[in-house]
Formats: sequence, C-alpha cells, structure tokens
Amino acid sequence: MTELQVVLDFACCSCGHSVSVTVRCAGKGLDAGMGTVAAVNVPCPTCGNINQLSFEPSGAVRDVCPYRSRCRSLAPSIN
Repeated sequence: MTELQVVLDFACCSCGHSVSVTVRCAGKGLDAGMGTVAAVNVPCPTCGNINQLSFEPSGAVRDVCPYRSRCRSLAPSIN
C-alpha cells in the first residue's frame, strides 16, 4: 500500500491566520496518478473554525473553504 506524509500550508477562511498541518495519506487512491485530490477538515488553532482543504498528494492545496456540517440542528417549532 502506498503511503506518504504531506505538509499543507494555508490561510484560515475565517480569520486569515496562517496554518500548517501534516497529514498522512494512504490507500489505493494514491496510485491513480495525476489529478488525484484528497480532502481533510482542519480546525484553526486561532479561531477554532473548521477549514475544509482539497489538496493533491504533492502538497499543492487546491481549495480552502469553511466546513459545513451535513447534519442540521433542530430548531424549536414556532407553533
């Protein structure tokens, strides 16, 4: 199985703070070659908001956006 460590440097979407994180990538997807993209959620150490990173195994960050949870919280009824 292919495995590698990637260092990702990016600016937080919420506060603009510079963040650096090391992630370990493993699995069959790494053998796909050029155009392979992975994603990871990283909390900002300054503001605590979560950033969703899309990146290549080479360490190139393709996109950084605020993480939006798929689970919605329930709101009280106005009835």
